[in-house]
Amino acid sequence: GADRMGRDVLSKAIKGTEISVFVGVLAAVLATFLGTILGTQTINISADATVFECALKLSQLKIGALVVLQEDKLIGIVSERDILRRVVANGDDPQKIRVEQIMTKTLTTVGPATTVREAMHIVTEKRIRHLPVLENQKLIGLISIGDLTRWAMILQEQQIASLTNYIQGERP
Repeated sequence: GADRMGRDVLSKAIKGTEISVFVGVLAAVLATFLGTILGTQTINISADATVFECALKLSQLKIGALVVLQEDKLIGIVSERDILRRVVANGDDPQKIRVEQIMTKTLTTVGPATTVREAMHIVTEKRIRHLPVLENQKLIGLISIGDLTRWAMILQEQQIASLTNYIQGERP
């Protein structure tokens, strides 16, 4: 089936020079700049919002983190993990705790020229899940580890299909 065909394609690729094409394409995927894959909307919350309001917003939007802005300046990030570890695990009332009390204030940020590879390295090394993207000190987006993985997988799948077609002699 498909698994056998995949092994056959890989075998042919390894025997030929096509593997260098694949490696080059994979390197290009990982070298993609974050600025080209950012969405158009970054969801935020006020530092004086309650943790309850924050949790509600995260749940409704089905996202894992919100950036905290003050007059359009990034001052923190609050995640589901922050709520769990800093409020729920302590038995605190989320309606009485403000976002500013639990948000992460010391942030690792990147610019739009940061590559997918660099961003993957940063989130892995620092064990963080979200990277705010700043340009001229202004927030232009938020990249999650899920976004990075998804982006790499989609492009890798496209390139594998192209390589398979190339090996099988199908030209565009």
